[in-house]
Amino acid sequence: MLLGLSQEKLGEALGVTFQQVQKYEKGANRIGAGRLQDIAKVLDMSPSFFFEGAPTSSSETAGGFAEGSSSEFVVEFLSTVEGLQLNKAFVSIKDPKVRRRVVDLVVAIAASEDATPN
Repeated sequence: MLLGLSQEKLGEALGVTFQQVQKYEKGANRIGAGRLQDIAKVLDMSPSFFFEGAPTSSSETAGGFAEGSSSEFVVEFLSTVEGLQLNKAFVSIKDPKVRRRVVDLVVAIAASEDATPN
């Protein structure tokens, strides 16, 4: 259950079955741009929320219509159990300041691991 919204209710709002929502959630089916916009609207979020913190590069942001590694990264991340759990837990945090602190904490942990020699 995400934000108090069941898969069935989300499916109804999107005009798809709850099984389809399960496939999106598990990463079994890809979510197109239009569907992502629909999901964001139902969840009262910006579609960019789903890409916050995704890696970018100057060549990727330079344009073109090719799908970049940023979206692949997000799909791969959300296809993992940890990614899905982290996403669900994060979305359930209502206070934007707390969300920001969680992001800052994860970024700091990642930076300290990058700085630590193996």
